[in-house]
Amino acid sequence: MGMPWAWAALVVAVGGALGAVARHLLSMPPAGPFRGVLVANVVGAGALGALVATADRVPPAVVLLLGTGLCGALTTWSTLAVQTWELGRRDVGRAAAYLALTLALGLATAATTYAVLAR
Repeated sequence: MGMPWAWAALVVAVGGALGAVARHLLSMPPAGPFRGVLVANVVGAGALGALVATADRVPPAVVLLLGTGLCGALTTWSTLAVQTWELGRRDVGRAAAYLALTLALGLATAATTYAVLAR
């Protein structure tokens, strides 16, 4: 039997609140919005890779709390897209590097944590 929907929604909301606050704090000085979102996206990708690799060994509530909630709010495609656009208006090369670095590091981190923890 699955988890009641209200409980699942609450678990996701708590994780989402934690992830959103963490992303906000990472984007403050000294890191700033670009480095902060890069760190949030890479750390979130790694954490999600680890969680997916171990999902069969943790309770469903943990997957909802950490995966859907925390990692979902910590990582952000919309902010990455807007920041890349803003950066591209000033320096296209730097914007392309920022986007490529974020995608490459995120994918590598997710794949690595998954490979290390998957059975």
